Amino acid sequence: MVRVGLRTTLERFPHIEVAGEAANVTDAVAAAKKLLPDVVLLDMRLGNECGLDFCKRLETFENDIHTLVLTSFADDQLVFDAIAAGADGYLLKEAGGETLVKSIEQVASGRSILDPAVTRAVFGLVKQGGGSLPDDKLEILSDQERRVLSLVAEGKTNKEIAAAMGLSDKTVKNYFSNTLKKLGFSRRSQAAAFYVQHVN
Repeated sequence: MVRVGLRTTLERFPHIEVAGEAANVTDAVAAAKKLLPDVVLLDMRLGNECGLDFCKRLETFENDIHTLVLTSFADDQLVFDAIAAGADGYLLKEAGGETLVKSIEQVASGRSILDPAVTRAVFGLVKQGGGSLPDDKLEILSDQERRVLSLVAEGKTNKEIAAAMGLSDKTVKNYFSNTLKKLGFSRRSQAAAFYVQHVN
């Protein structure tokens, strides 16, 4: 019923195409590898599985697929877990159709988003410490890499970062790719959450 409702809502927007649907993580992974969508909408509950298991399997994908968690759960720890698992956004089901589409567009463009209802609490949780990496991890980054990471944490795209720093898009991409490798992350949102956690 939820999927039917989402499809009906999204079909009202001509520039949004629903490529496929899945009822569990296994089917979602298979569908995503076949259909190569720009964004995957995930519920926290997929049958007896957790939608975040899909995020954790994204490293096996050759294509960069963005994920937006759409759920009725506003629990702070669940939101943090979603970020840590690599989700690019977290939106509550109470959001209207316009908000949902705008969120899909933002996530597709490389931004990380959080529902306003959970943003303050989650960033408070992140700053209190919920990760497992030591503070000195940031010390291994160059000044430029740290600057790029700080702008990523603000939700800026590579294009916006390039304009702000006076660099080319390719240079910013290289800096951020090196940053991910040094920190041991694979997703933009993981690096952003880590930066917020370790910088006052």
